[in-house]
Amino acid sequence: MPIVIDSTGLKVYEEGEWKVRKHGVTKRRTGRKLHLAIDVNTHEIVAVELTTNSVGDSEVLPDLLDQIEDTQAIEAVSADGAYDTKECHKAIKERKAEAIIPPEKGRLSGHQKTVKLTLEQHSLNSARN
Repeated sequence: MPIVIDSTGLKVYEEGEWKVRKHGVTKRRTGRKLHLAIDVNTHEIVAVELTTNSVGDSEVLPDLLDQIEDTQAIEAVSADGAYDTKECHKAIKERKAEAIIPPEKGRLSGHQKTVKLTLEQHSLNSARN
């Protein structure tokens, strides 16, 4: 089963919006994040976690994978760059799944690092000769 993981922000209002309109009281709101793991083939939600806004996406991925039974094979995990951490890659690897995660913004992938180092070494060798 290939899965896709992502989160979305939820606004939780402590006071009703009607009270704000009626009395002009400023509304206090708190944020929550809904983290989902969805089966790509069936579009079913296979894991869910609700956290405060302060919890990063990458912190939740291992917990989402833990909610999926070990007997259920996971072929691949797709997610955005927020999940490009060692912990996420480790959790995905432990499930024997392929990680389909682009590098976090401003970060190079393993292949890009290799190419960059090779080019830098070539430039150094050319400069020495």
